[in-house]
Formats: sequence, C-alpha cells, structure tokens
Amino acid sequence: MESAIVELLIDNITSALATEASLLWGVRDAIEDIKLELTSMRSLLIDADKRGASSAGEETRVTNVRNTAYDVEDVIDMFMYHINSQQIGGRFAWFLHHTIYIPQTLWARHKIACKLQNINKTIKTTSELNEKYRGDSIEGKSSGDFHKWVVRHAESCLFVEEDELVGIKDKRKQLMMWLMDREQQQTVISILGMGGSGKTTLVANIYNSDAVKRQFDCYAWITVSQKYDVEDLLRSMIKEFYESKKETNPSDLSSMNYRLLVKMLVSYLEKKSYLLVLDDVWDTNVLDELKVSLRDRYPGSKIILTTRKDDVSHHPFMGIRYVHRIQLLEPDEAWELFCKKAFLGSPNRICPPELKSFAQELVRKCKGLPLAIAALGSLMYSKNDMFQWNQINNTLNWNLSNNPELEAVKSILLLSFNDLPYQLKHCFLYCSLFPEDHEIRRKRLIKLWMAEGFVEKFEGSTLEEVADSYLVKLTFRNMLQVVRRNEFGRPQRCKMHDILRELALSISVKEKFGVVHGAEEMKECKARRISIHKTDGEFKSFTGTSKLRSFLVFNKLLKTLPLESKMLRVLDLEDAPIDELPDEVFKLFNLRYLNLRGTLLKKLPNSIGRLINLQTLDVKDTHIDALPHGIGKLQNLRHLIMYRNTGNWNDFRYFIGMQAPSNIGQLKNLQTLCCFEAKGDLIRQIRSMTQLTSIGIGNVKEADETDLCISIQNMRLLRVLTIMVTNEEETLRMDALPSPPPNLQNLILFGKLEKVPQWFRSLQSLTFLQLDWSRLEDDLLPHIATLPNLGHLLLTNAYVGKQLCFNTSFLKLTELGIRNFPQLNEITIEKGVMPNLKTLNIDSCMELKTVPKGIEYLQNLQELYLKSVSMELRNRICSMDLLKVQHIPKRYIWK
Repeated sequence: MESAIVELLIDNITSALATEASLLWGVRDAIEDIKLELTSMRSLLIDADKRGASSAGEETRVTNVRNTAYDVEDVIDMFMYHINSQQIGGRFAWFLHHTIYIPQTLWARHKIACKLQNINKTIKTTSELNEKYRGDSIEGKSSGDFHKWVVRHAESCLFVEEDELVGIKDKRKQLMMWLMDREQQQTVISILGMGGSGKTTLVANIYNSDAVKRQFDCYAWITVSQKYDVEDLLRSMIKEFYESKKETNPSDLSSMNYRLLVKMLVSYLEKKSYLLVLDDVWDTNVLDELKVSLRDRYPGSKIILTTRKDDVSHHPFMGIRYVHRIQLLEPDEAWELFCKKAFLGSPNRICPPELKSFAQELVRKCKGLPLAIAALGSLMYSKNDMFQWNQINNTLNWNLSNNPELEAVKSILLLSFNDLPYQLKHCFLYCSLFPEDHEIRRKRLIKLWMAEGFVEKFEGSTLEEVADSYLVKLTFRNMLQVVRRNEFGRPQRCKMHDILRELALSISVKEKFGVVHGAEEMKECKARRISIHKTDGEFKSFTGTSKLRSFLVFNKLLKTLPLESKMLRVLDLEDAPIDELPDEVFKLFNLRYLNLRGTLLKKLPNSIGRLINLQTLDVKDTHIDALPHGIGKLQNLRHLIMYRNTGNWNDFRYFIGMQAPSNIGQLKNLQTLCCFEAKGDLIRQIRSMTQLTSIGIGNVKEADETDLCISIQNMRLLRVLTIMVTNEEETLRMDALPSPPPNLQNLILFGKLEKVPQWFRSLQSLTFLQLDWSRLEDDLLPHIATLPNLGHLLLTNAYVGKQLCFNTSFLKLTELGIRNFPQLNEITIEKGVMPNLKTLNIDSCMELKTVPKGIEYLQNLQELYLKSVSMELRNRICSMDLLKVQHIPKRYIWK
C-alpha cells in the first residue's frame, strides 16, 4: 500500500508542477527534487508491497516512507492554501498582498522551502537505508513461501470429504451437464467468484468424480495462482497427465526448455480427450501462453478454470466457452456448513439450544462467504461454554488481530487486494468508509474519487469516464458487489461484502488512510480521512484533525462540525440535521466536493465563491430556493445538483427546482446542471454551455421552444436530458429541434405533447425513456419500437387511448412501466416482441381487467408488479390467468 501512496503523491506533484507553475516560485526546485527521490524509491516500495515486509526493520523503513510522503503532501497543500488565500480575497486583499504583506509572503515561501529541503534529506536517508538493508530481506523468500502456501491451501480441496460439502448440489448439476456433454469442439468452463466463495471446492468435488474421469483419456489439476512460471506449469501438466494414466514420468523434464515442453505436451495429447483444471487464474497472459499446447486435438476435451476476475473468465481462450458465477451461500446453507465445522463432535452436528443465538449471529456476520463460515466454525469448535461464545460474538473483527485461527481468511482475501493497481487500491479502501451494507451510489462514489485525486487523466476521456471504468474493474474483480444495474448491466449501486470491508478498514487504519468513528470514544485521529457513523449529536473533538482530507457523515444526529483542517478536499454531510454552515467552510480552499444533500439548509452565502477548486456541489433535497451569485466564480465546478424530489410520482411537480444565479453561464467546466428552474433568461444562458453532458431544466413554457431547441442542439456531448413544463396544462413544444444530440442516452419529458416529436426516431443511443403527463392521442409505440438500444421505458399518463399493442421490436427492452393510464383497458404483446423484458410494472390502470395478452411469450420476465389495479384483474391473475403468468418467478400484487 505504501507504493500506492507514493504513486499517488508523485501524480499529484506532477499535476501541481504542471498547473500551478506560476504559484510555485521559490519552492519549485525543492518539489522537483522530492519527486525525483520518490520516483527512484518507488520500485523498492513496489517490491515490499508484493512480498510484504519481511522484517521489523523493513516494515519500519517502509512506514517512514509513507509518513514522509504524507508530510510532503501537507507542505505542498499548505503552500497552495497560503498562496491562493491571498488571491480569493478580492482586490483589496490583492493590494495588501502586493504592498504591505509581501515580506510575510516571502517569509512563508522561505519557511516552506526549508521544510521541503528537510523532507528531501529525510527521503534520501531513507532511500540509502533501503538500499543498504535490501539484501537483509532475502529477495523473494517471503513471496515464495506465501506462494507455496496458496498452492497447498487450494489443492487441499481435492481431499475434502463429500459429507463436508454444503450448497454444492445445484451448482454441481449445471457444471456436470456442461462437462459430460459430448461436444465435438473443445469446451472451456470458467468458474467466477470472489475469494473464498468456494470455486475450488466445487471444482475439486467434480474433478474427483470417477464418473467424470472415465469420460476422458487423461486428466490434470494445475494451480496457477498470481506468481507462476509457464515452464513449471507445463512440467506439472505433463506429470499429471502421465500419472492419470499410471504411466512413468519422462525422466528429463527438469532440463527441458519451453519449446521442448510444448512439443512433448502437444505430442502426448494427440488423439486424446483430456480434462484440465487451471485453478486460481489471475492473468489472461497465462491462458495465451498455454493456448498453443492445448489446441483441440481430439473431440470432447474440457478445460475448467477458476478465477476471481471477470476478464479472465470471458477471455477468448479456445473452443466453446461457458461462465458460471458462484453465488454466496443461502442462510440455511450457511447454517448447515457452520454446524458441520463448529459441532463436529456433537450427535448429527446439531447446535445446542443455549448456543443457538450466538451461533446464528456469527453466521450472519459471514454474509454467506464459505471460507469465512468454515474458518469461524472451526475456531468455535474448541469453545465449550456460553461465555466464550458470547465473548467472540461481541469482539469478532475480521482484521484478525485477536483470532490468528482466521489468518487464512485474511490471506486469501489479501491476494485480491494486492493484485489491484495502485489507483484501484485507494478507490477500494475509500469504499470502506461507507457504513456496513450501505448501498453506494455510483455517481456519488466517482465524484468522491475525483475529489481525492485518485483518478488519472487520460487524453480523450473525461475524469468521470475514467472513474466509472475504475468502478467497473472493481466489480469485475469481485471486490465490490453490484446491488443494482441499469438496463445494460452498468452498476448503479454497489456495496462491500462485510468481511472485505473489515479487511479494507484494517489496512486503512494501519496505513493512516482512513478511519471510521463510531460510538466508541476516539482521542486522536491519525488518519487522513474520517467517517462519522455514530454520535449523540455533538461531535466530540479529538486531536489530529488538522491533517484531514475527507470528512464524511453517515449520522442523522450530528449538528456540529470539526473544521480544524484547512486542507479538506471532501466534506460530505448528506442527511445530517445541519441548518447552517460555519464561515470556516467557505475558507476551505482545497475543497473539491461539498455534499449537502438532505440537510436543513435554507441558503448558501455569497462567500461560496471562494471555494475556487470545488468540483461538486450537491444541494438536492435541501430547503434552498436560490443559489447566490458567487456560484459563478466556481470555475472548476463540474457537477451542480440543485432540486427537490417530492417522492410522489402521481404529482406532476415531481421535481421542484431551485433558481440558478444569473451568471451560471460562466461555468465553462460544468458537466452536470440539475436545477429544474428556468426563471429569467436561463434557457438562453445555457446556449453557450456546449460542454454539458447532463441537464435538468424546469418551468419551461411554450414560448421557450425556439431558445430551448437551439440550446439543446448546441449540446453535442449531452447524454442526459430532463425537461419539465410549468404545469400539467402547459404544452411542451420541441418540434423545432432538427435532431437530438447524437450521444443522448437518457430522456425524461414532463408535460403535454400534441404529437410525438419526429426526432424520436433518431434516438439511436437512447437507453432510457420516460414520458410523464404527455397524454398523447397518437400511438407512441411505432415511433420508438425500433430504437436499437432502448432498455428502460417508463410511461406515466403518456397516452389517452384504450389499447396498447406491442407488435414489433423492442429487442433490448428489459424494464417496462405503465402508470396512470385512466382509459387503458387492453395491453397486447405479440410473440417475439420484447424478448429480453425482465420487469413489468403496471400501476394505477383501473380499467385494465385482464393481464396483458401474450404475457406468456415473455419467457425472460422475472418480475411482475401490479398496483392499484381493478379487483377483476387481481382475481383473474390468481385463477383463470394463472397459467399465463406461472413462468414469472416474482409476482407482486397490491391494492
């Protein structure tokens, strides 16, 4: 982790040198020297990260580097704060700075330069010590030992008895079907899941089956792991294949090079069907390197690989490919596995009644992860009385400091963490600051990462796009669990598995990355970030907050803020009962992210314009009616969210806007503008804001058509567009728009439409369409049926007709909502239409007496929601229409 800290610091220094050159006069050379020293030290830290500190001395030296890196960050941030505090004070402050206070500024520069020089000496000393003692920690010894442990731990699954396995029957059935299928083409079966989810155990159970082995001429089990040598893998493969046929191993294997090994393997597998397990694959490169020796020589060969990484499981290896994603254990399965381990000596392995409540709580904490359940059950096997069980239940933490018996859990999960690139390590650890089981919004998370400086700049991509790719990578690596996806599988909300979160928190505390402040008393904060989860309302101050970079609140009682740190980058107060911000907030020059969503604030002062580095300002669902003129000074602002949500979709005014300042058009870096208020000349102002990617605007009138369409036409980068008219009787006119923005993905329109706009047919990139109170007399469906990417369609009082007929296309539609259609009495779905529909929601359609005709054709439909529908419809779906809907797994019916 120390190498990740240094990598990030080097990136930040490089950015400061590039963008703040004019302000760094007097200290630039010192900063350059520090950058060079840290860069030269980086390789040493990367080595230490990979193998782990192999001695107390090395751990101390690595810790010193981390602390020094933090010191550099503090000095640079303080220097930039000092310089910029003069600039944002207005003309009078500028005059004072350039006359009376010049000596003070020169003294400050000199003082900071001296600090940097001292830090540079410390870095050089540390670097020299690292070089001197590098040989003391035998290179690779720790790494090699750990690699051997990983291989032994994985291969031990080959010897697990059948009666020890739980939750494997259904998973085994699907894999056996693929495995025993006599396909003429080679088949690759990928088993994908997070560390400890039971991938290897499942495959071992299948591999050990005599019925399986009889299907193949030879078979081999190879554990790949993170550190592998291709030649060693080939040797192991040859040995295993020979031994599976009870043949004598070639005597000269150890002396063969890569070419000879491949030649031997290709020759041996000629005209043989084989079963090969590649366990614990981390890298697609190894698959490419092995591919040449495993070409399809004979019909029916099968390869099974286990991996934690999505890209590995979907890699085009060879032949037919199947992917099976391992799910965590269901509660009853988790309980069964725990009892098998914890009550091994009891008759039928049944939990004693007096221990049941403790045991159930321990199982709950494992959240279905087999590795954790088995390890914890084995730990509890030796605990005989209620006192011991209660003690462990109350003190259990997955940082393992008190339970060395659980070390295997940490070791297995640490493999995934250590494999992350340095940017993703920071992003992953940051997620642990959210509460347990908290569903983290994608947009919130990527803005926080950006504010912290975790996101790299790539030419041709926005910071938001890069951050979004980080989130996808973490989910692909099974480090984050996706709670909700959009219509095309893009994560919208995610969370951390509790055990991964505890692991991340233990690393965060150790590396001073971040800490969670709960009900326990904290005397000192040594971390750079703090997250407040529990408090009685008054924040109890403690030392160490002067170096904080992030302050997050997940507590609805907090009313006071500690603002000792001038270096805050993130202030997240969402849902905190705060009705006024102290003046100190608006002196936080470094602040990038200010989240006030759901607070009790009624206004913001004009001094908010001093936060010139602010990237995100979120005042959604506050009591603010208008934003001050000072907003126009926030030239780095990228996201401005300023509206209230009524929470009742039946109300036409579902969104209530806040008035934007008259100088909003000056914000040339703004990407997101959600204000839903178009007072004054806002619509004309946004005409020049061609950089916008998302806009929500309300209070639109018929007379605004020309200006509105011109503004939208200019926004060629726009992806999300929401427009709301003044009231439900106002007509929304947008026919003057010749063509929509080419990349428009989300379109939401509130208001009466006289006809379907012609440009609807041009929405080739559209994935989400919502029409509210359109009350169209023309049939909308023919205009949108062939849109190639439409995945989510939500219609609220959008059509006044009596019938809706889906008779063609909608090929990618996965979710359909039909709400508040007062005259609708029939829905027809032709065969072959909407083949991928998964969710159907029908609400407040009282004239509808039967389920949609043709609903039986929707074989992929997973959820059917019926709310506020007629009694006749509710009765029919439970009787005469039951056969039509019985293929739908989840059916919900409300009055």
